[in-house]
Amino acid sequence: SSSVMNISEHLSCPLGFGHYNAVDICILETVVIVLLTFLIIAGNLTVIFVFHCAPLLHHYTTSYFIQTMAYADLFVGVSCLVPTLSLLHYSTGVHESLTCQVFGYIISVLKSVSMACLACISVDRYLAITKPLSYNQLVTPCRLRICIILIWIYSCLIFLPSFFGWGKPGYHGDIFEWCATSWLTNAYFTGFIVCLLYAPAAFVICFTYFHIFKICRQHTKEINDRRARFPSHEVDAAGETGHSPDRRYAMVLFRITSVFYVLWLPYIIYFLLESSRVLENPALSFLTTWLAISNSFCNCVIYSLSNSVFRLGLRRLSETICSSC
Repeated sequence: SSSVMNISEHLSCPLGFGHYNAVDICILETVVIVLLTFLIIAGNLTVIFVFHCAPLLHHYTTSYFIQTMAYADLFVGVSCLVPTLSLLHYSTGVHESLTCQVFGYIISVLKSVSMACLACISVDRYLAITKPLSYNQLVTPCRLRICIILIWIYSCLIFLPSFFGWGKPGYHGDIFEWCATSWLTNAYFTGFIVCLLYAPAAFVICFTYFHIFKICRQHTKEINDRRARFPSHEVDAAGETGHSPDRRYAMVLFRITSVFYVLWLPYIIYFLLESSRVLENPALSFLTTWLAISNSFCNCVIYSLSNSVFRLGLRRLSETICSSC
């Protein structure tokens, strides 16, 4: 009971009306955070192990970015242990403010890495479909590693001004009281983040996937026309070995990207509204934040359901574990 009282005193319980209801809401929030933390860590560890156990997945250049996203999402889950542990032990003073700032910064950097990786994946698939002959010369393992290093550096730098009092890096659904009451968002800093991160990533993804599916649709139409004019096995074989594998893989990545933005759009909208002092609602803050963070687990589910090679690797990993047990 003392732990529950401690939670009710130091958590922001947005939906609580009265003491007992507030305690119930705090327990519900705790269950949500603990469950998401477990799912994110377990899911991304599975993805990382499957990629190491399935050599066929490394034939895709996008595997570099997907593994980077998996590691970033895994670190998100590990970072979520901080609010999970804070539910049982509450720190005050400078330690609370420092923990809050570091936690918000790390979460923001990790999600920025995921967003940038999704944009790079879309560019990679665009080059694979528009420049198939020169693709291997344009996209090399060395250039991919350099690109991933630049993503991490850029993500770390873009949120640094939050440490100098310019604004909040974007973390809402505050578990720490200092985060909710003393660390406020800033409209200029929010605009800075939107212009240098959210908007460019969204524009690149929309542009590339629009042209990817446009090219694939044109290619499918050409194949159908050839089949209508020359119904032969050669045309069928040409159609099967054309852009269809690239299109299927692009569809998998498009689903991951779509789910990412569907889950993050409410968070970004609330972030903009709160920074402009148009809306401040602790309940919406909590829900939009942890809805966005849940994307770190959704990527694992989408990839495992959509990619046959990944499912094969997952099956082999499961058989190995079961045989060893």
